[in-house]
Amino acid sequence: MRAHLKQKIIDVCENKIREKGENVGVSFYAFFANKNDNPELLMEAATWWIQTHRLDHFEKALKIRRLVEQEAVD
Repeated sequence: MRAHLKQKIIDVCENKIREKGENVGVSFYAFFANKNDNPELLMEAATWWIQTHRLDHFEKALKIRRLVEQEAVD
């Protein structure tokens, strides 16, 4: 996954957690505007979410942030 997408996911998760608490859920759509203005990047996030990690539609933001941060280290 591209570095700027990883950072965007981390930032969105942190903002959601700060706003709504540690139990807040997100879907991969949370990282994009309501327009499909970058289908390649959307598919990259969807592939990571659905095929690579086999995640449910909504997951805890804490879990997603942790997964992305672990990949950044690997």
